[in-house]
Amino acid sequence: MLGDAAPSGAWPALPFDECRPTFETLHLWTQIVGKVRLGRTPWINHSWHVPLYVTPRGLGTSSIPARGRVFDMELDFNRSRLDVTVSDGTSAVVELRQRAVADFYAELMDRLAGLGLATDINTTPSEIENGIAFDEDRAHTAYDADVARRFWQALIASFTVFQAFRARFRGKASPVHFYWGSFDLAVSRFSGRPAPEHPGGIPALPDWIAREAYDHEVSSLGFWTGDARTGEPIFYSYAYPPPGGFAAADVGADARFDESLGEFVLPYDAVRRARDPERVLLDFAQRSYEAAAELGRWERDLLEWPGGAEGPPERRAFERR
Repeated sequence: MLGDAAPSGAWPALPFDECRPTFETLHLWTQIVGKVRLGRTPWINHSWHVPLYVTPRGLGTSSIPARGRVFDMELDFNRSRLDVTVSDGTSAVVELRQRAVADFYAELMDRLAGLGLATDINTTPSEIENGIAFDEDRAHTAYDADVARRFWQALIASFTVFQAFRARFRGKASPVHFYWGSFDLAVSRFSGRPAPEHPGGIPALPDWIAREAYDHEVSSLGFWTGDARTGEPIFYSYAYPPPGGFAAADVGADARFDESLGEFVLPYDAVRRARDPERVLLDFAQRSYEAAAELGRWERDLLEWPGGAEGPPERRAFERR
């Protein structure tokens, strides 16, 4: 049951070559915003204190502590602006438009300082090989407001299905959140058992962060804008550690296992063009998770609701009150 699933018209076209320049700039802007949150928020397991969240306007941080105050930042893709809102009633705006990342960084830092929220961040981009420091980056200047809005609409449509999928699980699981390091929307389920030490090796990310993030067996589902390897936006699903036989599992006609990525991939366009996109995506999510859980011998009877997406039997009675 998908509940209030996104209408099929909410799956916009995202041609890779057209969208890629804007995606690359947005990736860096979200990193700057996310690193402000990172610098002011207590550390939470699996780095769950750093992501952004899909909102009715774009991508937001949620409340960030600030010595007796809280503030949030939201990339508003309808109005092409970044809003900074503080609990004391003050606020600031940074326009989203074509300009160098260095100029966006400088203006946001200036706005934060003016609100008494000056924050030092590591200006090296995370999870990007040979990244240019934010305050020096004049190579990334592209921003197409229409591409950004279409990207956000794709996030909304994906978020709705991911939430329905998340609701089927009662074990430890992440929120549906947007990681600015890898620039993807993701939701993860955990078996509850420790995992072997992750090898690390992610560009511009300390190995200890990767090892803590993957210190328990996990099955993750996500939406990613892609790179030169994929040549298109994709949905993905992977398991860590991957159980024997995982790569050979049947997870749907349009999906395949990508050896270079080490995960199942389902083209975004295959979902977008489907008669029922939401069910195609939910089927991919469920089948790839089941491959990980069955082959990995997860205790599914303890981790999943007997009613699946319906949740506990008492739910219906509670909702009717």
